[in-house]
Amino acid sequence: MADLMTPFGPFESSPHIAVAVSGGSDSMALVLLADAWARARGGRVTALTVDHGLRSGSGDEAVQVADWLAVRGIAHEILCWQGPKPDTGVQSKAREARYRLLKGWCREAGVLHLLLAHQREDQAETLMLRLGAGSGLDGLAAMSAIVEDAHVRLLRPVLGVSRAALVATLKAYDQDWVEDPSNEDTKFARVRIRQTLMLAGEGQPSVSMLVETAGRMARARTSLEAEASRHMAHSCRVHASGYAAVDTDALFATGDEISLRVLGRLLMCIGGRDHTPRLEKLERLHQQMKLAIDIDDWPGVTLSRCRVLLVRGTFLVCRERRDLPTPTVLNIGEIIDWDRRFALSLDESAKMPLTLAPLGLEGWNEIVNKAPEIKALGIPRVAGLTLPSLIDDQGVAAVAHLYRRSETAPGFQMTGFHPPRALSATGFVVAN
Repeated sequence: MADLMTPFGPFESSPHIAVAVSGGSDSMALVLLADAWARARGGRVTALTVDHGLRSGSGDEAVQVADWLAVRGIAHEILCWQGPKPDTGVQSKAREARYRLLKGWCREAGVLHLLLAHQREDQAETLMLRLGAGSGLDGLAAMSAIVEDAHVRLLRPVLGVSRAALVATLKAYDQDWVEDPSNEDTKFARVRIRQTLMLAGEGQPSVSMLVETAGRMARARTSLEAEASRHMAHSCRVHASGYAAVDTDALFATGDEISLRVLGRLLMCIGGRDHTPRLEKLERLHQQMKLAIDIDDWPGVTLSRCRVLLVRGTFLVCRERRDLPTPTVLNIGEIIDWDRRFALSLDESAKMPLTLAPLGLEGWNEIVNKAPEIKALGIPRVAGLTLPSLIDDQGVAAVAHLYRRSETAPGFQMTGFHPPRALSATGFVVAN
């Protein structure tokens, strides 16, 4: 395990590592390996099992995992997906819920590293799925071994390890595991691909071939991401108020592949998303922006929770006003990850009650009338309307980075514009 973890270091002394454990062979092997690795460094592991509540018996399986790990002295938490379940796109929605719960627990616990048990065959299956979906280079690079989230690093240390090797690890530990019946359900595309790969013959792609291809794509992606980062330094400015300004000429001064990457990362960052838009949608927007340069009254385009506008020769990428968080009454000491873009907390000096809500047009007009100097800051109104504001019985008390009614306005801490994906590239390590 030490060799598998080395590419992800250095780690803090006495590391506390979280491991996502479904109870299947892959994750059970990973948590045992991670536990041995952490203990050798004076650290510890907490296993996290998400109970999606999608089938009978899932809760019992989570308890079984807890019992197995308790015998080995490994801490364990069960995280439940609450609320109504979707009728369509169940796997996708379950995945979103799973990552939200896992990352939320890590943030609350102050754990910096979350280990995921995706392995070699998973990587091959992912590449096949993305080939079928018509993905571009990024998609064909399959899964990254490292993903830098705003609050936690997602690590896949066994991405280059076979399923058979992980099963052998469990047998060496004399450890049982849970067999998920959905892994044999052919209504899921991944299961059908898995069965095809198991029967791969001459002239058909093997797991090894697919993993090698994903590695080559990852290598190319890494180079392109580095070039995109250099280009962004010259063409983009991200403001504390949560919008970006993009120099029109500089954006398109390089090839389409780089400018597409720049645009995708801008939308991901400003929109508070975990991923860039689908390639075909991004390409369409890219072409529209090229044509917009010669249009006097371009109406703009909405994509991935963002509004893209052309103002006096500069593209603005702002959060769109649709689907902003609903007004919320705050509690003292509460930490809010607002709209996945701003983090806010109230201290003991805050005068309650207070409501956290989008500033909106009425709020914008109120603060610019009371503080005309705001106009001189040059913040586009379209961006200002989507900022988080604190409202009391006298109106707008404070707005992130922009306005505080008086020195007696509520005490709060705002960590700044802090989306889940920063504008800079996330780590992308090639797993052999």
